[in-house]
Amino acid sequence: QVQLVESGGGLVQPGGSLRLACAASGFPFNIMAMMWYRQAPGKEREWVATIASTSSDSTTYVDSVKGRFTISRDNDRETVYLQMNSLKPEDTAVYYCRVHYYGKPYWGKGTLVTVSS
Repeated sequence: QVQLVESGGGLVQPGGSLRLACAASGFPFNIMAMMWYRQAPGKEREWVATIASTSSDSTTYVDSVKGRFTISRDNDRETVYLQMNSLKPEDTAVYYCRVHYYGKPYWGKGTLVTVSS
């Protein structure tokens, strides 16, 4: 079955960096677009970034993270990454990866990122 397992979250000071990882299994990873979302305390879940399948590898980002976050993928490891630089307190959230497979969205359980001094 489809499984997504996020890791790499933690506590970081403003201006710091973290790299999140999402290990995937149970579907043809290399042909699927992968996404990162986040949910801040008391707010709705929001889309953060998408990386297309291997055929194009194009990336898109929500405006609030452009120039600071980079999404990438390693098809051999079936893992998608989110490199987060210049972190701000407003980036504090649980970060989730997502894949849409056979008309159904699948989510991991998330990893908590806290940006605070």
